[in-house]
Amino acid sequence: MTPRRSDLVLIAALLVLLSTLSVASVIAGRVWTPLDALGGASDPRWLIVTQLRIPRTVLAIAVGAVLGLAGATLQGYTRNPLADPGVLGVSSMAALGAVLTIFFSLAVASPWVLPVFAMGGSGLGVVLLVLVAAPAGEAVSFLLAGVILNTIASAGVALALSLAPNPWASSEITTWLMGSLADRSPLDLRLSLPFMACGAAVLLATGPALDALTLGETGARALGVSLRRTQAMIAIGVGLACGAAVAVTGVIGFVGLITPHLIRRLVGSQPSRLLVPSALAGAALLLAADILVRLTPGAQEVHVGVAMAGLGAPFFLALLLSMRRSLA
Repeated sequence: MTPRRSDLVLIAALLVLLSTLSVASVIAGRVWTPLDALGGASDPRWLIVTQLRIPRTVLAIAVGAVLGLAGATLQGYTRNPLADPGVLGVSSMAALGAVLTIFFSLAVASPWVLPVFAMGGSGLGVVLLVLVAAPAGEAVSFLLAGVILNTIASAGVALALSLAPNPWASSEITTWLMGSLADRSPLDLRLSLPFMACGAAVLLATGPALDALTLGETGARALGVSLRRTQAMIAIGVGLACGAAVAVTGVIGFVGLITPHLIRRLVGSQPSRLLVPSALAGAALLLAADILVRLTPGAQEVHVGVAMAGLGAPFFLALLLSMRRSLA
């Protein structure tokens, strides 16, 4: 499908916004690094830029993009404006895998252990989701399976937190569950970016099927869309993208809920037109939030997952009230 001119203008505007925020992200922080410090390795602030700021900026863009894309895909598939990557339970399963490494003190063995277990939990969640929901091939069964999986994973995390063997493990689990982009390294990028890129590619490929689903599941079948194949693609795409994101940042919510609603007002309700702008808007939203948390006063910066929850909860409430008024 040929992109409309208005869509291209919106994408260009979002890219400009994202570029501006990226420059601000490299500069801003507890230690400001003006542009003249970016000119060479002789400046001691160059290490701050290359080893901390640039990886953090790239990771914020990638994580925000896949969360926004996953949210737009799930809302298009379920025709539910409240759908979010956390709904499927894949993110919760990734969190459970990571929490278990902290609980059993496995994370200290190697920096690769926690991300690998988190993505393993995400992969297990995808397999369970497809096995439970695939026989029906319907959006309702898909959502219900996700809710069940999310409940089981959340219960496992709560159990690990309550039975933590020492205060350090309990503190580490709590801190990780809050979600943060601080102190991320190039190693985190090398581990997570390939999986996020593969997941995003799979989700983008579902665009035509999502457009067909606007006619309902019966109409989509009449157009030759395989609901089971679409369902499996969404599960795999969300699992790869969000699992890799959770593996390196912890749990960051509401990005996938907020950005599709902000963009939908500009591009309309056609799901395929919403995907790329939602990814760019998600990247800009998370990057802006991460810049703001670095500038908050105090001995420690606020976790970006906490900041997004503070932003997302009122948005979620306003959305529910709006839907209630429209149905009244």
